[in-house]
Amino acid sequence: MTDIHDAALFLAHACALEEDAANRFSDLSEAMKTYGNQEVAAFFGQMAKFSRLHLAEARGRSGFRKIPDLAPEDFQWPDGDSPEAASMEGSHYLMTVEYALELALDSERRGQAFYAEVAKTTTDAEVRMMAEEFAAEEAEHVAQLEVWAKRYPALQGQAQG
Repeated sequence: MTDIHDAALFLAHACALEEDAANRFSDLSEAMKTYGNQEVAAFFGQMAKFSRLHLAEARGRSGFRKIPDLAPEDFQWPDGDSPEAASMEGSHYLMTVEYALELALDSERRGQAFYAEVAKTTTDAEVRMMAEEFAAEEAEHVAQLEVWAKRYPALQGQAQG
């Protein structure tokens, strides 16, 4: 459960989450290049760029506040790990486009759920506003990934969420 009622603490979480997302998308892009799918590699590269833009936005929102450097145990992630820190265990020579899209879609949905939960539970109006905006951005990522997933029959059931 999240208990974030401070803008600086929220931004620390948002920065970590967006950095994890950018790293994951970059890794997936490289994996797809390695496995010969340039089109999906380019898509993941674009998603990494969007995540880096969101990271810059989160950092920029700090204004006069210092974003705290949190130790891993100080983050209030729902399952103990950043929602966008996808396991790349499957990133090996057998990785398929479907599996890469599944990893990305699952992570983006968890990121959206995290922001939505913060928006729902915070008592701070500024945190609520930022969390709602970030949840909406994550929803856009989910929608983009769902469009891509529809191209691959093995993912049809998961694209509906």
